[in-house]
Amino acid sequence: MDQHRLPLTKLQTGLPPASPSAVLRVIADISSVGGRFELGVSRAEAGWRPLTDLLTDPGGLEAVIRDMAGHMGTDETRVAASILFQKVASRLCSPAFGAAVAHGLLIGLDPRRVHWHAAPDGVLPLRVTDPAGWEVRDPVQAADALYRTVVIGLLEPLGEAVRAVVKIAPGLLWGNAASALAGTMRALVRVRPELTGPALTLGRELLDIGPLRDTGELAEPSPGHPFFVRRSCCLYYRVSGDKCGDCGLTDPGAPRDRRAHAVHGSRRARPA
Repeated sequence: MDQHRLPLTKLQTGLPPASPSAVLRVIADISSVGGRFELGVSRAEAGWRPLTDLLTDPGGLEAVIRDMAGHMGTDETRVAASILFQKVASRLCSPAFGAAVAHGLLIGLDPRRVHWHAAPDGVLPLRVTDPAGWEVRDPVQAADALYRTVVIGLLEPLGEAVRAVVKIAPGLLWGNAASALAGTMRALVRVRPELTGPALTLGRELLDIGPLRDTGELAEPSPGHPFFVRRSCCLYYRVSGDKCGDCGLTDPGAPRDRRAHAVHGSRRARPA
């Protein structure tokens, strides 16, 4: 059996548990990095729904996709579904990745304990109840743990749910997931440049596992500025008219440093 298809119950085997107070400190610290890293900690309240609803309720997911399409001003549900998947991937990946890089800690993201509520721009605010965590100091170990927690535990079922209600290629969604991960790396090292080395190490490990492998190329054309070019397209150009900085449809002959500058500084890229 592929080690990355092992049941999630195997995840905690051999990982030292972190104390509840340490988990809360790490979540608070990572949340301070910026919006995509924010993870609230509280009991569920009215209007907040467990992430399992998004993964298992086709009607509810269709409604969220329609809301996203309305916000984007498009009637193409395929485009809205693509961007929604990327936004959710970013929100799930960022706090987990940041905690692993900055603190060597894996945040437990059980979809029954992670709650969300709809937002006008489609960026789902997240809260977790009774968060748990485990120490993951080794980059390979951290990559494996993050892959099972975020990719297998959350993004695989989300992708399956999206494709059950909208006709969309799985390779496009995995390109979105890889792009979200790369965006997380850029956002983290921009605010905390001292984490560039471990962020790139963990990012490269993750991008070489399962369906994330061969989704694009990660490079560092200038120190401290990781740069990812994907091999697929998220379809955002069908709304904006412009291709994103990491798009696989851009001119392959463009100098890499110019494309890296566009990724780092563009204000026209799709929202993360």
